[in-house]
Amino acid sequence: MNTIEQEFQQILENKQPANLYAPISYTLLQSGKRLRPKLVHMAVEMFGGNAEEAQKVAMAFEMLHNFTLIHDDIMDVAPIRRGKDTVYKKWNSNIAILSGDALAIMAFQQLLRLKGGSQLIIDIAEVFSQTSLEICEGQQYDLDFETQPKVSIDEYLKMICKKTSVMFAGCMKSGAILAGADEQDQQHLYDMGINLGIAFQLADDVLDVYASSAAFGKTIGGDIRDNKKTYLYLMALQQANSEQKKILEDLFARPTTDFEQKYKIVRGIYDDLNIKAQTEEQVRKYVELCLADLEKIKVADKKKADIKNLVINLIDREK
Repeated sequence: MNTIEQEFQQILENKQPANLYAPISYTLLQSGKRLRPKLVHMAVEMFGGNAEEAQKVAMAFEMLHNFTLIHDDIMDVAPIRRGKDTVYKKWNSNIAILSGDALAIMAFQQLLRLKGGSQLIIDIAEVFSQTSLEICEGQQYDLDFETQPKVSIDEYLKMICKKTSVMFAGCMKSGAILAGADEQDQQHLYDMGINLGIAFQLADDVLDVYASSAAFGKTIGGDIRDNKKTYLYLMALQQANSEQKKILEDLFARPTTDFEQKYKIVRGIYDDLNIKAQTEEQVRKYVELCLADLEKIKVADKKKADIKNLVINLIDREK
């Protein structure tokens, strides 16, 4: 079976017009984590499904994921993704919007290649389309939070559930559907994906402030620069004294001018309040919930080993 990179290369080879497809190729062939395709394949393997058919679903979700990144980077005015210029930065915003749109359509086309019959395609397409819609909802909440004066931790968790977790959950449930798992196990995998996504995003919030720039591949402190009300920021607001709270609220209420100074002040407050360790504890909590969901699935433990290791290794990731 071809690798996912080889499949993408074949689909995009000699596609015209170049300004539409070159940004798609540039995005899909970068060395991302390929976490979403892995989740599809692991779910299919767990139930003894067809790996070649799993590749089509894996490609669809990876395309959908990269479509969201292209558009998110425009909205966030983010210059760097995976250590390289973002698509709108390398080309321009109009090309990035159109290439992202095309990539989303190409993702749906992958599902139409499935050989399991119309009902199977419909079942997976329903999960895929609902996932796509909820990601848009999550992104809108994220944008709203930038100007919303007060955001609760519960509201934040709801936002990342939609923006990040539903993609993980959709990958895993779609793999289970493809492999013929029963509805109970489909739901257990979906629930596991939700908890995995929350753990992943909370870990990402930590990395945005504390990772090394070489490993992270994105601007360190980008969330602080963009006044994103992340889990770290919301936890800090809850625990800050009156002076610290005023500083945080003032810094996050206006556009960034001196980024280095802003980052230094905000990180200093996080350090004083031990926010990093508290957030990492929440990551571990959601990882434990993932593993509890995994235990409920009615397959032999040895068939769960790969996905269990993936979840555990999430705690120590550097990017």
